Amino acid sequence: MTVTEREPRRLSGRDPRLAPWRAFLLAHARVVRRLDEELRAEHDISLAEYDALLTIAQAPHGRVRMGSLADQVLLSKSGVTRLIDRLVSDGLVERSTCSADARGAEAVLTETGRARLREASRTHLRGIDEHFLAVVEPADLDATERTMNAVARHAGAGPAGDTAECGPVGLEAADPIGR
Repeated sequence: MTVTEREPRRLSGRDPRLAPWRAFLLAHARVVRRLDEELRAEHDISLAEYDALLTIAQAPHGRVRMGSLADQVLLSKSGVTRLIDRLVSDGLVERSTCSADARGAEAVLTETGRARLREASRTHLRGIDEHFLAVVEPADLDATERTMNAVARHAGAGPAGDTAECGPVGLEAADPIGR
């Protein structure tokens, strides 16, 4: 019988099955806090800003619709608007009108943004190595990935984002951090 075929059991606050959930929440909060602190200290950029820059960089043509960005970085549309406002103010991102749909707005990574992302990626990847990979046994990585992917799939994608492509046709997305 698979996990999805099991009869659901009611949880109580003392249910021992909550221990992995609590451990996940604690680990997530602490690692995210550490990654954010390191990016702020070394690059004056928050983890949310880094995540947005990386998401834009990984999108086709280094541009992504605002609604899609909100879904991918787990912020509300107004939260993404404020985040993009900061990135635009810093010269890391530009706002553009979608060429395929003039009503759509998209965020476009600037060369300054790509350079900043490239610099910050060293810190971010080092942090992932130190705060996550260094403590997870190599033999457990596949199971961890499978489990987290299963949880994410089961929880669903959330609200449907605006995934229509806007950028120039025929261009390949570049390596987002220049590696």
